[in-house]
Order: sequence, then C-alpha cells, then structure tokens
Amino acid sequence: MAEDEAATVPISRPNSELLKWPKKDERCILYVAYHVGHLDRTINFYTEAIGMKLLSRKDVPEEKHSYAFLGFGPEANQFVIKLKFDYGVNNSCDIIRTGFGHLGLETPDVHKMVENIRGKGGDIVKEPTLFEMDGSDYSGAIVKDPDGCTFELIQSDSISGSSPSPAPPLNHVMLFVADLDRSIQFYEKALGMKLLKKIIGNSEHEATVATIGYEDEKSTIIELNHMCAGPQYTNENSNAQVAIGTNDVCKSALAVNLVTQELGGKITRPPGPLPVTKTNVATFIDPDGWEIVLIDNGDFLKEMRSTTVIE
Repeated sequence: MAEDEAATVPISRPNSELLKWPKKDERCILYVAYHVGHLDRTINFYTEAIGMKLLSRKDVPEEKHSYAFLGFGPEANQFVIKLKFDYGVNNSCDIIRTGFGHLGLETPDVHKMVENIRGKGGDIVKEPTLFEMDGSDYSGAIVKDPDGCTFELIQSDSISGSSPSPAPPLNHVMLFVADLDRSIQFYEKALGMKLLKKIIGNSEHEATVATIGYEDEKSTIIELNHMCAGPQYTNENSNAQVAIGTNDVCKSALAVNLVTQELGGKITRPPGPLPVTKTNVATFIDPDGWEIVLIDNGDFLKEMRSTTVIE
C-alpha cells in the first residue's frame, strides 16, 4: 500500500455517529512507550532504584527489536511503561526523545527514592523541595534515569492525603504542546477524554497546564503543557508513544481521522493486526506530532499473557 493511501482511513459512517463513539467506548490509558539505549540496564534501574516490577519481556528477532513492560501492578489495571530497544540503530535518548516531558510518579518517601536513584546512577535535576501548583504546595523532586527520561517524583501524602482512593504510583505522562486549547479539543473529540483541570500560567509559573483523562485526577492522566515564555519545545524525531485501549480499533480510527481533518494530525497506520503478535492496532499522530496507538483491549491482554511473565 502506498504511504499516502496508508495514512488515510476512509470514512464510511455518519459523522455524528463517529463523534459519539469515543465517549461510549471503554477506554483507558494503557502505557507509554519509548526507546532506551540498553534494555537490561534500564530494567535493572527501574526495578532497583524506583521499585517497579518487570511484568513481561519479549525478543522479536524477526523485527530486530526487543521490548519489556514494567510497572507497579498488572497491565490489566495499571498504567505501565513499555521499554523498546532496536537492534543495530542509535538508541540514544538524547536523539529520539527531544521534547518529551516527564512521567509522574507518586512515592511515600521522596527523599529515600531520590537517594536510591542517585546511588544507582540516575541524575537528580532538582533535589526534594516544595512545588507550587494551582495555589497548593506539594513535596517533590525531578530526576532522570540513565537514558535521560525525566520523572517528577511526588510525595504521595502531600497530594492524596488520607483519600481512600489514592492515585496509582505511576499516574501521568506530560506532553509539551504548541496550542493548548487545540490539543484539549483534539483529545476530547478524537479520544473521548475529559478536561479535568486547567491552570493558567503567570509570571511565576510560565506554563499553562491542562490535565485530561477518562476518570478523575486519581486515575492515570495526560498532562498537556504549553510554555508561555522561553524556548519552545520540539519533539522532532521523538519515538515516545502513548497507548490507548479501545473495544473497536477500526471505529476509533475512523473517529480520529474525522477529527484530524478539523484540528490536525493524521493516521499513520490504518487498523490491522501486527505481523508477529496479531494484536489489532491503529496509529496516529496528534496535532503536535505525538504518536498515539489505539490497541484492541482484548488483544492487548492476550499479548501480555503470551509474553514471558516475571513472577
């Protein structure tokens, strides 16, 4: 199939029906994926310094890559990380993930985790301190793993308090965007997400931030960040990817395609099974070029069960 044909999904359903589908579908943010320079090294760092579990791992020699899933709970009900390593290419994260924001991680003891990360070779960008957001203070720190991926560490009791439903430990991914209102509209219309909070930047906090998701701020969310001043971001050559679960990949891709005609972005892989795992997926880029993959919910769970599960 020609590249321009593969990037266009024909619309065969009434527009009004398609635009209702994302709100009716059973959606969740499954994982964020990115490349690493050395898979074993990064797995060891995440398990030993951050306390994640290696959930599954698979080598795919026929496609010249390997991947691993890590997190704090099963993929069926927890937001997780997919680490990817390509054979024979430059996997430097300085090259492939320019513009990627950060992953949000709650921990009961920020100081202890910072020391663990420091001891295992991570970079401490900002030592534990008080951060201010939307009129409230919370304890946190900013760190990087050995590949350069940034994590915002958040003291869990400074955010969740005694809430009976605290946020999961790995709870958000931040993406830089050029036009915040356009991005909010895109994620609402194309993916059925809800705007949970919008914080307008000021002279002290130079970013305007919106949080979006499928439930509330105690669930996994995406943080859209628009810098009001200073150097603008770029995600050129970025291979970061966010995966969204759906009950109907084809219908979901049709809805996305319709919204891209209004707000930008494009389908980059039309609906269909992956060559090896046969998982049904569709891939698109949002108006800022961030890659989103739609994955059949049932196929995703089958794929996880077929990989090597670490007890």
